[in-house]
Amino acid sequence: MKIHFLGGAGTVTGSKTLIEHNNLRILIDCGMFQGIKSLRELNREPLAILPETIDYVLLTHGHLDHCGWLPKFVAEGFEGKIFCTRPTKEISRLILYDSAKIQEEEAKKANEEQYSKHLPAEPLYTTEDVDAVIPKFRVVERDLEIQLNENVFFKFIYAGHIIGACSIELHIDGKILIFSGDLGQDDDVLMFPPQKPQKADYIFLESTYGNRLHPQTNSLFELETIINNTFNKGGTIVIPSFAVERVQTMMYLIWQLKKEDRIPNIPYIIDTPMGISVLDVFKDNRMWHKLSMEECDEMCKIFTLISDFQDSMNAVYDKRPKVVIAASGMITGGRVLSYLEHLIDKPETTVTLVGYQAEGTRGRKLLEGATEIKIYGKYYPVLANILLIESLSAHGDQNDLLNWLSELVVKPKKVFLVHGENEAADELRLKIKERYDFDSQAPFLGQIIEI
Repeated sequence: MKIHFLGGAGTVTGSKTLIEHNNLRILIDCGMFQGIKSLRELNREPLAILPETIDYVLLTHGHLDHCGWLPKFVAEGFEGKIFCTRPTKEISRLILYDSAKIQEEEAKKANEEQYSKHLPAEPLYTTEDVDAVIPKFRVVERDLEIQLNENVFFKFIYAGHIIGACSIELHIDGKILIFSGDLGQDDDVLMFPPQKPQKADYIFLESTYGNRLHPQTNSLFELETIINNTFNKGGTIVIPSFAVERVQTMMYLIWQLKKEDRIPNIPYIIDTPMGISVLDVFKDNRMWHKLSMEECDEMCKIFTLISDFQDSMNAVYDKRPKVVIAASGMITGGRVLSYLEHLIDKPETTVTLVGYQAEGTRGRKLLEGATEIKIYGKYYPVLANILLIESLSAHGDQNDLLNWLSELVVKPKKVFLVHGENEAADELRLKIKERYDFDSQAPFLGQIIEI
């Protein structure tokens, strides 16, 4: 059996792991690379394995770094089935169309204003390319065994992180391979704790926060302090947020603060059409999260939900103090850029980061103290306050990742540490050795391993 690490190795983006056994080829996730330019450029490179020779894709969840390369993958020849849970299909559809639309708009803008080095600038894929992906999805219930051939079957196992997210337990000729996907925190606000594996010969474990512990702080109090301090200065709070789960988590926390009269009566705006659509996914998939239908409805009532572009522009130019939650979470695109164009150079503004910021993204640059930021080809001075609520990450920290391994009844032959930057993966490797004496390694991008 050969394992090809085609993405998500040495980096937290572009997740793609290919399993090759006899004449069967299975791709676990098909993510887009994000962050630094050298990684983004990989999205336009052909896959090392011809897409038409791959039989199936098994999708852990619907984030762009796990599903975002599917349109390109299908356009380049993949003709097989894409297995996922029902919420993951719905989330992937939203995210892929949103991604295509943003790329089309940015290419159009770059060509009109001629700030791209590529003439003409072209999107990685279009909405028509996404149209070709959707019919290939096959919805699978979690914990249900799905036979791929006589000797191979898989099942999805609840992983937390975002709605629909699952780990994958893949059985091949009696061997058990487990792919964690992205794992949520054990005490997440909206998601249930991840289900722990009992048996595995080989484990492919995410290591995003492999070298970090989330601070044991009160995120409600942190958010309350940020909102009140910024309001007292007459400023706006901009919360760049992933449209899936982060937007809903921030809505839930603000709703809790409003119910207790701990924050002022100012506009609370959700400006992400996809984030608003995800609310329907939450309502339609009640078994996947902690909120009741009544809580979803009550929570939504305190927010102004913006989908129309003109309403978005009106909110951008509205000088009143307000709280705006807008995608994208790492400030790589989306409507949050319009707010930052007008607010990043104002000292009374607070930009509150609430999720992982990958290397090379605007979010990471702001977090590391950048004094200027480039948006649509122009540079803006950073005078706003940049704050991070680290405890709100959708990813489990080092302790959560280690605890996920705690119920294995037999020592696995190997743990492969994926979906993490090198330093994070290496520290997690040492901790796994120290606690469990499991043999671990962090594969490099493009590596092929035989097991």
